[in-house]
Order: sequence, then C-alpha cells, then structure tokens
Amino acid sequence: MDDAVADLVQDRSRLGRSSTAERVADILRDRITEGLFMPGQRLSEESICEALGVSRNTLREAFRLLSHERLLDHRLNRGVFVRVLSAEDVSDLYRVRRVLEGAAVRRSPTPQAMTLIREALADAERAAGGDDWQAVGTANIRFHQALVALNESPRLDETMRQLLAELRLVFHVMDNPRDFHEPFVARNRELLTLIEAGEPDRAAAYLDGYLDHAERLLLRAYEPNR
Repeated sequence: MDDAVADLVQDRSRLGRSSTAERVADILRDRITEGLFMPGQRLSEESICEALGVSRNTLREAFRLLSHERLLDHRLNRGVFVRVLSAEDVSDLYRVRRVLEGAAVRRSPTPQAMTLIREALADAERAAGGDDWQAVGTANIRFHQALVALNESPRLDETMRQLLAELRLVFHVMDNPRDFHEPFVARNRELLTLIEAGEPDRAAAYLDGYLDHAERLLLRAYEPNR
C-alpha cells in the first residue's frame, strides 16, 4: 500500500454509517486536488477498500463517477488509473476558468466569500514561507475555488471543484513547482487587493492576463523537446 492510499485511513470518519459511492468519490477527488495521486498512477482496489473500509462495489461505483468527471481512466484488463491530461485539456480548462472566474470577480463580494479568499491566500503565503510547494498549489486551488463562490451558485461551485481537480493533475507536468507556483501567490495578493478596492473591471482585466500567463506556462511544458 503506497503512502497516498495509506493516508486514506484517516478519511474513514468522513464516510459515517451510510457509506456511499458519492462520499468515496469526494474523498478521492479531494486527494487528487491535494496532489497526492499522480497522473498515470494505477489505483489498487484492494488497498483503497482496505484503507477506507468500503466494499469493492462501492469503490467501483466511485471510480465510475470520477471517470465521468475525467479524473480517472478505466483500461480494459489493466485496471483504473489517474488520468493523464493533454495540452488540449489544458486549453479547455482555461476556457472554462475565464468564464467562471471572470464572472465572479465582477460581482460584489459577500463577507463570507471574502473570508474564504483571504484564508486561502494566507495559507498559500504561509506554505511558501515554509518551502512547501505542494501545499502552496493546494492553497492556490482553494483561492480560486473561493473566487468562484462569489457567483453564489452551488452549481458553479461544483463545476469549479471538478475542474480544479483536473487542473491539479496538469500541475504535475511542471518540473519545478516553486518556479510555477511562487509568482502566482503574489498575483493572488494583487487580485485580492483589486477586489477589496471595489474595482471589478480592473480585477477582471488583471485576471485575464493572469490566466493567459498560467496557460502559456503549462502549455509550454507539454511541448516536445522543451
């Protein structure tokens, strides 16, 4: 049992008495978003069932749900693997991000949403100070999830949650996580400043440039012989 699967034991409490495939899928999606499962990694049914204390049928249904979300691949006679995304996937993810986040920063923020945004940024800055770049990536993802919460739409929140899990799989193509994540911690601070100042048009324009830059960096990592 590898470390990522072994860590699932602590998630058993999230299942409660009424274990469901949806709850198992939530746990596995969260672990993917945290960067603990790698693209191309084969997922062992036996190990995960043992770690979470669930049946194979429940786990297989969770795998099916996550396959529909484009997070897992089922390969005939080989098993279930964490999906490896393509450059085309990256471009499509960023198209959706521009729509969801662009609309969000144009809205008047609620105090609750602003608290989540500030907390995520503070966690990223703290992790950066501790040289923990995996944690920085996770906090940056939470920052953008909190941005979309400005739309006050549970459906958009769910869409963004699934999208960000896919995006975390893309981050693994970067050879140097610090070089990739560090500049965006400062850029998140600048974006927050514009939102707090009540300048939605400037915030939206800044976000457009921000997302363009991030997409270019990721696509460059997919280029052959880079």
